[in-house]
Amino acid sequence: MTVTAVILAAGQGTRMRSALPKVLHKVAGRSLVQYSLDAVAQLGDTTPVLVVGHAAEAVRAAVGDTARYVVQAEQLGTGHAVRMAGPLLKGKSDLVVVIYADMPLLSSDVLQRLVDQQRANDGPITMLTVEVDNPRGFGRIVRAAGGSVQAIVEEAQCTPEQLAIRELNVGVYCFDGDWLWEALERVPLSPKGEYYLTDTVGLATKSGLAVQAIMMDDPADAMGINTRVHLAEAEAIMRARTNQIWMESGITMPDPNTVYIEQGVVIGQDTIIMPNTHLHGATQIGQNCIIGPNSIIDDCRIGNGCRVLSSMLEKAIMDDNADIGPFGRLRKGAHLGEGVHMGNFGEVKDSYLAPGVKMGHFSYIGNADIGEDVNIGAGTITCNYDGKNKYPTEIGAGTFIGSDTMLVAPLKIGKNVITGAGAVVKNDVQDNEVVAGVPARPIKKKREEID
Repeated sequence: MTVTAVILAAGQGTRMRSALPKVLHKVAGRSLVQYSLDAVAQLGDTTPVLVVGHAAEAVRAAVGDTARYVVQAEQLGTGHAVRMAGPLLKGKSDLVVVIYADMPLLSSDVLQRLVDQQRANDGPITMLTVEVDNPRGFGRIVRAAGGSVQAIVEEAQCTPEQLAIRELNVGVYCFDGDWLWEALERVPLSPKGEYYLTDTVGLATKSGLAVQAIMMDDPADAMGINTRVHLAEAEAIMRARTNQIWMESGITMPDPNTVYIEQGVVIGQDTIIMPNTHLHGATQIGQNCIIGPNSIIDDCRIGNGCRVLSSMLEKAIMDDNADIGPFGRLRKGAHLGEGVHMGNFGEVKDSYLAPGVKMGHFSYIGNADIGEDVNIGAGTITCNYDGKNKYPTEIGAGTFIGSDTMLVAPLKIGKNVITGAGAVVKNDVQDNEVVAGVPARPIKKKREEID
């Protein structure tokens, strides 16, 4: 049987009070609509249909070609939204799964159960329900004696007995495709001037057709995001689940309530994630590392045995056994080789520090290639920008850069060089030379004589 998902993403989300479309707000680093697309990805081999409306172009730009699009130009209710997909899907899909694009906790496993149940259902609809103590205004599920769904009753229309019902409509359905498109043409216009998808349940039961329901195991999975309060609630649930998975896989977190790990992150066994650490994007961290506390790492690759203490890293690489911090920063293109030590309040951008480099505190290295076992003294600056262009600096292996040295690029410094403290190096320096002064000039002694 062909299965196609229709994802409803046309609403404005006015209660979010945001210029950003609701479905593009993020939980754990990913947009709400992306979670919906991921949840339906394994249901079938057809590309899902995304119903867009408000800020349609922004949603299209964010989602790309992972969905087919139909536009709900007028916001005339959920039944009307699904009907917009009819011309695209009529006669082409045996089963149609309908979900909302604001349910980030809804899993693919639950949706697969929904589809499997509808395959076995003689009737045209299988739906998801949830049982909670606080109904929060949701419609009540009234079941027939045999267990099938008899009706969905909106809270405003409930009798006192129905108000006591705690089984609620989630708003996620699997329909027989042919029946759905015909039934949507018969959905009546509500007093509010909208067409409600829930009315299809009444159409089915009045025709004597079975409507089945699956009650979800975890009520949190049914959460829809309508406000920023809901967004924070979903974030907390997602964070707790993610951190539990990582701890069960061999990661230590002394305080998991203060650790934030996005969905694309990978972490090696026996690594310790300290409090108030944020791991974003496609970050990869090796084994036996200590990350944090108070660190932010975004789209980085970190090897085994590394230490990141109270530092910020973005689009950078640390090879095995490198360490940074406290209060260091690796900017885009920074690459610390194996065993590199980078002291407090240091910054590296678009540079490679070869294995064994020691970089003192309060130093800045930009657009540079630093050879093995170079010692960079405290307060060293690569002066790589003249206001218009950036220029490279090269430093050979074994060189000792004295504290407060200014390296004025473009500049090449050879191997085993020494620069005196406070030197301003404007000219290239040959292997084994010793330079000092402002501007720096060679002095008579060679490196081997000083050593």
